[in-house]
Amino acid sequence: MQIASKRYLWILSFLFSAIFPALSYSTPEYAEQTGFECQRCHVELTGGKLTKAGEDFKENLRMKGQYRPLRPFQKVVRLFIGYLHLLTAIAWFGTILYVHILLKPAYAAKGLPKGELILGWVGILLLSGTGIPLTIDRIPSLEAFYTTRFGILLGIKIFIFLLMALSATLVTFVIGPKLRKRGPPPPAQKKTTFTLEELSQFDGIGGKPAYIAYKDKVYDVSSGRFWVEGNHVRKHHAGNDLTEALGMAPHGEEKIIGLPLVGELVPSKAKLDRSPHERVFYFMAYMNLIFVFLITFIIALWRWG
Repeated sequence: MQIASKRYLWILSFLFSAIFPALSYSTPEYAEQTGFECQRCHVELTGGKLTKAGEDFKENLRMKGQYRPLRPFQKVVRLFIGYLHLLTAIAWFGTILYVHILLKPAYAAKGLPKGELILGWVGILLLSGTGIPLTIDRIPSLEAFYTTRFGILLGIKIFIFLLMALSATLVTFVIGPKLRKRGPPPPAQKKTTFTLEELSQFDGIGGKPAYIAYKDKVYDVSSGRFWVEGNHVRKHHAGNDLTEALGMAPHGEEKIIGLPLVGELVPSKAKLDRSPHERVFYFMAYMNLIFVFLITFIIALWRWG
């Protein structure tokens, strides 16, 4: 029991010293980076006061964003902000990848659902609010944006993020409302085959029928008590092919095949006659997917490049 207690005490001591260091001492890693002896940067072998070369090296680290003297409380605040920034980026990027890989962009071609819009804008605001202090912490001057490798990569990342925020603004306030202003769908009883584009018209919003596709069959969920306004538990939306999504549902296909069958899902036409707003939406959707990979690549360059 005493051995275990001592072990935990050592672990806590190590973590405390890592987060709240009292002093900053020289390390062999700096000597390995420069190839010089310790005496070149330190007046004494034990460290302490720096020589002119040591001061220049420290200033170079500061310009690269690799050195910044902080008090213990500032370190804790920076750690919390960095954690929140990273967590938000994971959620934001994960949503984009989820829509592209599992749901496909056509899922939101009639306008982004409310849940995704809220998550997207919360992510943008949190990334902006946490990214600004983190940038100030790592970039000592504007000059570092074009004189250091870290600053150049950070500048590219910020520019890409601003483009993504701009595209979100356009989709939310310009393109989205126009995509939702489509004419009413044809009468249900006269329609027995549906393409994905035609199916998207039956989204259950504004009194329209709510249809979903499963294994190339189209079912009517309008009267389902779990499909209010074409929305199922705030995750699935009518007007889409939910074949893949059912694999992650807590119930089986019996909940689907027991619904009224209204038709079949057929391949889309070879050439889609998309409106200008739809073309812009698809362009921005795939542009944001590319931006996700670019930002992730920049982060990889920081860590391993």
